[in-house]
Amino acid sequence: QVQVVESGGGLVQPGGSLRLSCAASGGFFSSVAWYRQVPGAQREWLASRVSGGASNHADSVKGRFTISRDDAKNTVYLQMISLKPEDTGVYLCNWQYRTRPGGAIRSIWGQGTQVTVSS
Repeated sequence: QVQVVESGGGLVQPGGSLRLSCAASGGFFSSVAWYRQVPGAQREWLASRVSGGASNHADSVKGRFTISRDDAKNTVYLQMISLKPEDTGVYLCNWQYRTRPGGAIRSIWGQGTQVTVSS
């Protein structure tokens, strides 16, 4: 059973930086996406990366957030700079994988990590 764990959240001042991590325990990586959840709002997609290396970022974070992957560690990162109070929320990663090459794609969510941007 693949498990995914996010880490790296915390309290940061406006203009500060954080790097979030999303580490998977196994599986054959297919793609990953980062989302942000704010109470009372829809879960917001932030960035995605696929196994071939291509990535996309939402317009709201483009130029400030960068998704990357360390293949050896089976870990995906979300580097965040120039943080704003409106970036506050729970950040979750959705990891899509196969249990064997060519197998069906499965999806799993991490537990989330809280990011608070405040002075």
